[in-house]
Amino acid sequence: MNDPARERPRLYLITPPQIEDVPAFVDQFRAAVQGGDVASLQIRLKQGDEIDLHATREVAQAVKRICTAEHIALFINDSPQLARALQVDGVHLGMNDMDIGEARELLGPDMIIGATCKDSKHQAMIAGEAGADYVAFGAFHETKTKADATPADPEILTWCQMFLTLPCVAIGGITQANAAPILAAGADFLAVSSGVWDHPDGPAAAVAMFNRVIDESMAS
Repeated sequence: MNDPARERPRLYLITPPQIEDVPAFVDQFRAAVQGGDVASLQIRLKQGDEIDLHATREVAQAVKRICTAEHIALFINDSPQLARALQVDGVHLGMNDMDIGEARELLGPDMIIGATCKDSKHQAMIAGEAGADYVAFGAFHETKTKADATPADPEILTWCQMFLTLPCVAIGGITQANAAPILAAGADFLAVSSGVWDHPDGPAAAVAMFNRVIDESMAS
């Protein structure tokens, strides 16, 4: 998708599903940021299907200063109430979480609301009409972080670019090796978790490599 007016896609980091050692994760995050451009960090910490409120609060408070200094948007997964209480930049809502309109009433006009749409164009249109600021599609590849992920085709990203005015986030098993077709299809953001935190060369190298793939996609 070679659009000369298209903005450069960016990296959207998601925490590992569990974080046992918060100071160690903060060091990992600090290293990742030094590797290159990072647009945002979503804190997604679960106990089963429920958000781990204590861990989410602890990690958010630990990384908030870095996010502010580096101009990285900080999102909380699932809980608009916690996002508001922690005064972060926004919330990411799953399809079974709070209604987007209700979340907007709670959070006000300035906080960012992202919406999971899986492989559904219909859900993306509903999310946009309800006031979401971005839509997320995927999984595009097998993912370690979500057992019940819905497969999505990159074509939905192209559709989003053609018919919606919202930025689209691609999620699910994205690595440096498979990111290029997703970028070519139209992803505005690459949402990555294990592809950065579990990279054998470390998070800084992973972020640098993802940014190189993004730059190459813009040049092609």
